Amino acid sequence: MDFEIIGNIEVIETIAVGSSIRVLAYLQKVHGRGRWRKLKGVASVRIPNGEIRRVELHWYETHGIGRKDMKIKQYLDE
Repeated sequence: MDFEIIGNIEVIETIAVGSSIRVLAYLQKVHGRGRWRKLKGVASVRIPNGEIRRVELHWYETHGIGRKDMKIKQYLDE
């Protein structure tokens, strides 16, 4: 991650679960087996140049392993 999350992630929604995730084989190989879910949410983040921006985040998570491969999908405050 090249950003830092400031505060909480809000408006969390599940996008896909289990075999609906395109990169499920990758997640299981790299991070381990589990009931993987792809989620999205809105948060404030500090990007490398020091700015604080409101963004939509996407990530994968499963119980016992946690959040993995978090990325900024869209800037919301433009």
